[in-house]
Amino acid sequence: QVQLVESGGGLVQAGGSLRLSCAASGRTFSRYAMGWFRQAPGKEREFVATISWSGGGIYYANSVKGRFTISRDNAKNTVYLQMNNLKPEDTAVYYCAAGSNVVRVEVQYAWDYWGQGTQVTVSS
Repeated sequence: QVQLVESGGGLVQAGGSLRLSCAASGRTFSRYAMGWFRQAPGKEREFVATISWSGGGIYYANSVKGRFTISRDNAKNTVYLQMNNLKPEDTAVYYCAAGSNVVRVEVQYAWDYWGQGTQVTVSS
């Protein structure tokens, strides 16, 4: 079992930055791929970024590529999402996910565990 708790969300102006954190419980954190998804009001949850268990495999959605950076610290059981040059369309609840055998990273059902989410609001 893995429990995930996101933090770091908030209100920021367009062009600003935020850093999200996702703290995981359990000793097997380093065995899991980690991902970030987001869900805007009235929209489906969408993939944002993923990082492999070793940190060597990273993949981003086109909408955030070049602006967001995912990283992880296995010693701290934490994954991060650095978000720069934020835009109003980035406004959403951001969710952290963990998976032990994720093939299709962009698909929600591929992931085993989810956090409760943290709200990010970008004002124009």
